[in-house]
Amino acid sequence: MTDLKLLTVGRISIDLYCDQVGANWGAARSFTKAVGGSPTNVAIAAARLGHRAAVYTKVGADPFGQVAVQELRDFGVDTRYVTTEPGTVTPLAFGVLDPPEDPELLFRRDPPVPDFQLRPGEVDEATIKQAPILWVTAGALSQEPSASTVEGLLQLRAERRHTVLDLDYRPTFWRSRAEATARIGAALKHATIAVGNREECAVAVGTDDPRAAADRLRERGVELAIVKLGGDGVLLATHDQEWLIAPASIQVLCGLGAGDAFGGALAHGLLNGWPPERAVAFANAAGGLVAARLLCSQAMPYEHEVLALLNGVPA
Repeated sequence: MTDLKLLTVGRISIDLYCDQVGANWGAARSFTKAVGGSPTNVAIAAARLGHRAAVYTKVGADPFGQVAVQELRDFGVDTRYVTTEPGTVTPLAFGVLDPPEDPELLFRRDPPVPDFQLRPGEVDEATIKQAPILWVTAGALSQEPSASTVEGLLQLRAERRHTVLDLDYRPTFWRSRAEATARIGAALKHATIAVGNREECAVAVGTDDPRAAADRLRERGVELAIVKLGGDGVLLATHDQEWLIAPASIQVLCGLGAGDAFGGALAHGLLNGWPPERAVAFANAAGGLVAARLLCSQAMPYEHEVLALLNGVPA
């Protein structure tokens, strides 16, 4: 039996965030670095909430790759499935907080991108099959050999609870939107939980209407459909119930990383066996806390902070 509670799969980067809130690219003067990438941050968020979490990814053969792995260890993330891909460079992601609630990102992912070089056999079958949560980001389906490898992981997982597909759509990763729709849509049949915002749902199932998207996700076999609505909260639906979770009461400083905090906190709720509405309300509050802070990985909240916000203590 695996000792991991959560395994996330997908990209990693070194993120460089502009220190001048509201500055555009021309006005940016300094940047702060941190390890990043959506599945990487989900693992960090879960580790901060007390769970043994690992990320399956690859870094480049450069100093930033060493920095990324060390930061993961410092956060308490298991790095057994983080390896160095020879002849590659660790991706960078630059961000300016203009506007703060919807920052602009610039990805530098020089091919061959290390986290797209995932290959069969690099994660043992026991972990894939038995980890309580497998969290796969759709971006890992955008390029080979990662795409075929991830599809193989999902097939081997065989729809075991909890198999999460984060719809995570970044247009620059894909050759076309149509290809993204086809591959993400096909992967949904292996997932028991799907998480995405309106745009990501539109790519995956053809509609950005929250309730229609939730219906289509459930028609694909998903047991729990979660549609993030930004400032309007979160819609979640099972086959027989639906809830609308109100947004957290926060002042947005930086929208980056809020979705990743949501993911790690959702994993926390699932691992604790909470009912869906409680798990998602907790996740929504965790995302709100990160949106009220600068940076992503360093901003991931502890459980007592999330509970305080849920109890009415301002972020």
